[in-house]
Amino acid sequence: MNPSNKGCHDDDTALTDFLASLMDYTPTIPDELVEHYVSKSGFQCLDVRLTRLVVVAAQKFVAEVSSDALQQCKARKSTAVKDKRDKQQKDKRLILTMEDLSKALHEYGVNLRHQEYFADNPAGMD
Repeated sequence: MNPSNKGCHDDDTALTDFLASLMDYTPTIPDELVEHYVSKSGFQCLDVRLTRLVVVAAQKFVAEVSSDALQQCKARKSTAVKDKRDKQQKDKRLILTMEDLSKALHEYGVNLRHQEYFADNPAGMD
């Protein structure tokens, strides 16, 4: 057996084992929800393993964005504390803002825009 084929065989075995393990995996996001959204995008597949693979990828994406947003929040908080003269009143709570989330998503190529909110009714909408 060619040594380069052995590495390929190991990769195939690892992939097969991983896909088999997805059958026993209980996803955080329900299969039905994932199937709904992937079918809306034009993709249909009856293989539950593929649906769960999409779930794993989505969970990983959400976890990474959340972690990056937390880092943005901590960085913002540390600069706010440095700006304040009275450091004794430091609040230990971290408050995640849309700005933190927007910056984290921007790193992944997702541009998040806020809807503008109006306190008054638009003209003619009484």
